[in-house]
Amino acid sequence: MKENKYDNEVFFKKYSCFPRSVKGLNAAGEWHELQKMLPSFSGKRVLDLGCGFGWHCIYAAEQGAASVTGVDISKRMLAEASKRTKHQNITYICNSIEDYEYPDKAFDVTISSLAFHYIEQFDSICAKVNKCLVDNGIFVFSVEHPIFTAHGKQDWVYDENSNPLHWPVDNYFEQGKRATTFLGEEVIKYHRTLDTYVNSLLNAGFSITGLVEPKPAEGLLHSVPGMADELRRPMMLLVLAQKINRCKA
Repeated sequence: MKENKYDNEVFFKKYSCFPRSVKGLNAAGEWHELQKMLPSFSGKRVLDLGCGFGWHCIYAAEQGAASVTGVDISKRMLAEASKRTKHQNITYICNSIEDYEYPDKAFDVTISSLAFHYIEQFDSICAKVNKCLVDNGIFVFSVEHPIFTAHGKQDWVYDENSNPLHWPVDNYFEQGKRATTFLGEEVIKYHRTLDTYVNSLLNAGFSITGLVEPKPAEGLLHSVPGMADELRRPMMLLVLAQKINRCKA
């Protein structure tokens, strides 16, 4: 059964208090880098996988997208997204990323923010995204960095005064399920190596045109508690890929 912590009332309430949940993209430490990787949305059909509160869907619509489809497993997430959405060309679908029916060549751009580390089979998602994109279509996504996910605890090692000493990295090559604690709840995530991310995309028929390990935005380093420590290890990985046009000239 696919996990859906975000429809747990207590968990969702805590998540809703996050700066990025309240203030949107400008409160997301990686947004200043992810925004640079995004293609022009003008006239494009856009798919957002794990759309959450709909911030990226709204951004795409504001940038002139012809249509935007946001997919998320959480009814609570989509309810909040609908409240924030004024654009008539945004459609939200309640479904898991794995079970969504990816229509053939229906989209020009697929985006996803911090969702794929909840998915067990990344390679199958790459194949499905490739199927739903037009030739030369764009696939942009962010995930938790393999350095961040390798050790299941996902927390610093502290000294006797609760100061963070270092970030533990262990069992890096042992890919698969990790049980971690997030917002006081056990959450299941999936660790995979960097080469698994890269080769899954290549094997699915993508070329990789961008790879970024983002540092937090300068303006957030001292305004968001704990953000300065994000300079000590990579938390996220951003990837820009393009579907290869296999048609012969």
